[in-house]
Amino acid sequence: MSQSLFGIHGKALELRSQRMGLITSNIANAGTPGYKARDIDFSAALSASERGAGTDRAAAGAIRFRVPVMPSMDGNTVEMATEQTAFAENAVAYQATLSFIRGRVENLTRALKGE
Repeated sequence: MSQSLFGIHGKALELRSQRMGLITSNIANAGTPGYKARDIDFSAALSASERGAGTDRAAAGAIRFRVPVMPSMDGNTVEMATEQTAFAENAVAYQATLSFIRGRVENLTRALKGE
């Protein structure tokens, strides 16, 4: 139902939410020795999801380790500037997708009310 109603935007919202969780995990582990920063290749995850994979499986298959610009001595690959930028970009995209879905729901509600 959600696929036909919201198109690709429903899956995109789920994937952006999962990506947000991964980025926040990176930020939370910025001081953990040996922690390897990860991210979701959003395009790859969305493509896999469109080909029939569930969003959880699509996201898991699109996880990539970040290659640090300046590796730390303790093996941690989290770079706060990179994570903050990725977080901000993902938050904006999440909000845009959510706004689209909200507009779609409002249009359907008006149509059902006969407005």
